[in-house]
Amino acid sequence: MPFLGQDWRSPGQSWVKTADGWKRFLDEKSGSFVSDLSSYCNKEVYNKENLFNSLNYDVAAKKRKKDIQNSKTKTQYFHQEKWIYVHKGSTKERHGYCTLGEAFNRLDFSTAILDSRRFNYVVRLLELIAKSQLTSLSGIAQKNFMNILEKVVLKVLEDQQNIRLIRELLQTLYTSLCTLVQRVGKSVLVGNINMWVYRMETILHWQQQLNNIQITRPAFKGLTFTDLPLCLQLNILQRLSDGRDLVSLGQVAPDLHVLSEDRLLWKKLCQYHFSERQIRKRLILSDKGQLDWKKMYFKLIRCYPRKEQYGDTLQLCKHCHILSWKGTDHPCTANNPESCSVSLSPQDFINLFKF
Repeated sequence: MPFLGQDWRSPGQSWVKTADGWKRFLDEKSGSFVSDLSSYCNKEVYNKENLFNSLNYDVAAKKRKKDIQNSKTKTQYFHQEKWIYVHKGSTKERHGYCTLGEAFNRLDFSTAILDSRRFNYVVRLLELIAKSQLTSLSGIAQKNFMNILEKVVLKVLEDQQNIRLIRELLQTLYTSLCTLVQRVGKSVLVGNINMWVYRMETILHWQQQLNNIQITRPAFKGLTFTDLPLCLQLNILQRLSDGRDLVSLGQVAPDLHVLSEDRLLWKKLCQYHFSERQIRKRLILSDKGQLDWKKMYFKLIRCYPRKEQYGDTLQLCKHCHILSWKGTDHPCTANNPESCSVSLSPQDFINLFKF
């Protein structure tokens, strides 16, 4: 132990051999110790914060992975029944209400898309739900919606049919989700945001797959459409209910282009979809002074909804309030059950649950 009066000078230091110098030396050493301790504490806090942030990142990553795995689950929760009871109020025999989500879960739409008579009906229903009713579905119903949609896309990719129809459906759904995701926190979507982002990425992937479809020409070299008599070709064209199909067909060959421009063909198409009053309001004359039915058709579809036609539809029995597919037997107590059934369009089906 050194004593007072000893020279404590060290390189870079000059101390006075007094008690004041010794006191100053102790203060310097004490301050250095405090500084070192403070630095050590700060370093420990920094390390703990890094560890905490790292743990949070790992938890978030695991949660996102779990959400994606849950969204990939293909478990079907609906009962796949042939009919369901629908009523807007409670009775002594029936209690509670049937919601749109419940009906979507319980009716077998997954099998219906495999039937060519019901395919367009289900696709139109999916489009209407995607446009305005997605938030009305429960979490399970929304999951079933995406599972059924995936089956529809896979069917189209395999059959190479109804490509444009499914493109429009996917675009409608993606547009709706873009709007709904921006409103997260207002209870407009059921489930974690990561799950919905993954679903949107899946929709974009499906759209890319549809855009990359290369329709293969059949190997059959027998009789083709253009080999048929002109009257038969025209008769087949008259069964197309979408003017865009006529335009596409006219781009295949010059002869078909001339046939697709037939005025009588476009006139019948306008009269099929629209009333005489609607047509009179949208008259368009050609350069020759005649009605241009083709231009009128495309103008009319921008102003009025087209007539919908389906091979098979859902039907509601007014006697027992049972909803089922056409031709499905249900426990009806009416003397003539067929006379009590009313066909429902996709929009009528949705309106049925607007209480």
